[in-house]
Amino acid sequence: MRYPRAVPQLSFQRARTEDKKRQRAAALVEAARSLALESGVAAVTLTAVANRAGVHYSAVRRYFTSHKEVLLNLAAEGWARFANTVCESLHEPGPMSPARVAEALAQGLAADPLFCDLLANLHVHLEHEVELERVLEFKEISNAAVIALTDAIENALPGLGRSGAFDILLAAYALAAPMWQLANPPKRLAEEYAKRSDVPPDWDIDFTTALTRLITATCVGLLAESDQL
Repeated sequence: MRYPRAVPQLSFQRARTEDKKRQRAAALVEAARSLALESGVAAVTLTAVANRAGVHYSAVRRYFTSHKEVLLNLAAEGWARFANTVCESLHEPGPMSPARVAEALAQGLAADPLFCDLLANLHVHLEHEVELERVLEFKEISNAAVIALTDAIENALPGLGRSGAFDILLAAYALAAPMWQLANPPKRLAEEYAKRSDVPPDWDIDFTTALTRLITATCVGLLAESDQL
């Protein structure tokens, strides 16, 4: 289980240098990270970030136009972490298989609850409601992560080819966003589900196990399709 980082209560004064501005923007991102890990991405607002960082709301507006811009920063960091984790796993010695690739992707996502939570909001809200320049900066980071991940998957399972390797990553990404929300409902909803008899037990899923199984099946199917060409 990941615990939120402790964020010190800071006393802010207007930054006079670019270095100070970067430091203060980073402190606000850390405040947003702490909130998101503690209560979920939906709980992150500019007011909440300001309160957590110990600054006035207007001070946050000097660095970020909205809470969604802060969350986009966190999503960019998440893509970089995910790529590093999976690439390191797939570069470890040992025989490769669809199950191993699937496990590396699923475990890389499961190890980063914040990133999984952000994925559900990324294309629906964040990319549409943040200034274009900030979205392009995010895309530069996420695209580099996608290329690194596709390279690692193709190297692990050459039979997939480039397009197949990308499809595996696409499947992992597309499945993880809704599945994380399904496997981790809000506490009050989970408690209510536990009391009811009309909730199918099959919906009580383990995120890592289910995601690994589905990505493995996708790998096997794409490899079989490639062999038939």
